[in-house]
Amino acid sequence: MVTSSTPAPSVPKLSKLEGLKERSQHLREPVATEIQQDTTHFSEDAVQILKFHGSYQQDNRDNRVKGQEKDYQFMLRTRSPGGLIPPQLYLALDRMADSYGNGTLRATTRQGFQIHGILKRNLKAAIAEIVRNMGSTLGACGDLNRNVMAPPAPFTNRPDYEYARTYANQIADLLTPQTGAYYEIWLDGEKVISGEEAPAVKAARQRNGNGTLIADPEEPIYGEHYMPRKFKVAVTVPGDNSVDLYSQDVSLVVMTNDQGKLEGFNVFAGGGLGRTHNKEETFARAADPIGYVDQADIFDLIKAIVATQRDYGDRVSRRHARMKYLLHDWGVEKFRKTVEGYFGKPIAPLRPLPTFKYLDFLGWHQQGNGKLFLGISIQNGRVKDEGKLKLRTALRKIVTTYNLPICLTPNQNLVFYDISPTDQAKIQSLLDQHGVESETELDPLVREAMACPALPTCGLAIAESERVIPSILTRLRKLLDRLGLPDEHFVVRMTGCPNGCARPYLAEVGFVGITPETYQLWLGGCPNQTRLARTYLEKLPIQDLEVTLEPLLVYFKQDCKPSESFGDFCDRVGFEALRDFAQAYVPGKPVQAGKNSLKNRRRLDVREDVYLQLKERAKQEGKSLTQLATEAIAAYLAD
Repeated sequence: MVTSSTPAPSVPKLSKLEGLKERSQHLREPVATEIQQDTTHFSEDAVQILKFHGSYQQDNRDNRVKGQEKDYQFMLRTRSPGGLIPPQLYLALDRMADSYGNGTLRATTRQGFQIHGILKRNLKAAIAEIVRNMGSTLGACGDLNRNVMAPPAPFTNRPDYEYARTYANQIADLLTPQTGAYYEIWLDGEKVISGEEAPAVKAARQRNGNGTLIADPEEPIYGEHYMPRKFKVAVTVPGDNSVDLYSQDVSLVVMTNDQGKLEGFNVFAGGGLGRTHNKEETFARAADPIGYVDQADIFDLIKAIVATQRDYGDRVSRRHARMKYLLHDWGVEKFRKTVEGYFGKPIAPLRPLPTFKYLDFLGWHQQGNGKLFLGISIQNGRVKDEGKLKLRTALRKIVTTYNLPICLTPNQNLVFYDISPTDQAKIQSLLDQHGVESETELDPLVREAMACPALPTCGLAIAESERVIPSILTRLRKLLDRLGLPDEHFVVRMTGCPNGCARPYLAEVGFVGITPETYQLWLGGCPNQTRLARTYLEKLPIQDLEVTLEPLLVYFKQDCKPSESFGDFCDRVGFEALRDFAQAYVPGKPVQAGKNSLKNRRRLDVREDVYLQLKERAKQEGKSLTQLATEAIAAYLAD
């Protein structure tokens, strides 16, 4: 027997969740066992597997009482490719909001609906009701492909839009988990078929290619470990950035010929916005162009990208597990070559594209077949009746009376479609009677804003978001009016934590919760969400909103170019110029921007060692030297 003194190579210790997935029997346990138990909540292990089934365990922090059990409840999220919600499903969700939930529905930024406030004892019945009414929650959360997005405009005379909807649905089918766990647990084994799968999708799932499939009879694409982290896909058309394509793991752009026939897809990859405060190794990232593939190859290309992330994504550190870090660490060329290895052929160069623009499709539009569609704004996605606004009642009446299907939008709004022109006036009258504002009545600040749910139910939330953004927008409008900018508006997005569910890192003005009532301030994104914003201020106490933004808006008013947006202005002049102007700014007195703008300021000398300490502390707190020194001196004088 020959022995060797050479040590065996070390095997990296996988994250805890990788072990849970491996032991789950393809997402069955411990959920299948614990759903039978008469308890108010699941164990932590079961909670992680439950996410794959479309549910998060939460507790209402507003109801916490010291010494008592948490107020456990569950959020359910629908899987709705392209945002499609049949009328039957909408009415079921509306009923469930009362019978199981907290009396509201919430449209998400990925074109699904969420129901909040479900108790554990009602969870099985709620999921079963969704499935039996043409819906699903499978894969709406968890380490796998999430809801596939597409533009919500139901044009019938635009083949490219029809292709986008079709392929969003088919890619969702291709990447749907094949495990029987979902139907076994929630429907006692009864598999409800909501629609026939395209033959090309079935064939692609069975076609191994160059190692895109693995030896797992139940999950040939994912295997027992599924993906390292969540995986997000969008399909859109040239010029339409309603889906925030640069924020996705994979974005496909439909490419047609002059006759409107589909030829193939431009492919972008490596976007992602989630990050962690004070962890510089985590960051928001915009997707890179990868190339072009023909229509016949698109499913194999998607499988090749999934296989690349599945096999090379980081399964040790979940903070480093999204595909954006693979692109960042490898570079586009290495990533493309690896994908091509699975794909079995080269990826062609990207085809030319027009400039992408953000579109929200609010208001009345011609559908293209003699019918109409109508986009309705839902502030922060929350469908409820409150005060004079009876939005939930209005939507229920419209769906009940006219049996209209819905497309949810990536901006938390909804689109009714297939509307007969003879019903237009009646539907508009119904909306008017229930206080639903038209797109022309909305303040553009409100129309373009988004916020995540945050407190009290999201377990990751550090600060408020949905509940405070209406007051933030009101304060911003008052500030703009006071500064002589009554027609100005910009894209505002707010989240209660750095995970970025409302995509604040692509906004012109982004607020990211860092402590209660304190936010990072991100600036410099653009109106069409094609450029990442950057951190302007690490800590903005929300009470300082006006004093912080006033000098920046004055600078913008003074030096912006014709038709230049606030986000574009911030990006053009740069943050150093913004900070210099803000330091020199005195309300009511003119400030000349530029290198010599500070020459007439009052000066105060301090010892060198104190100056260096002050400089370091200002850097740590994300403040200017002047701001920190002023605060310290004011505090000393007030003592």
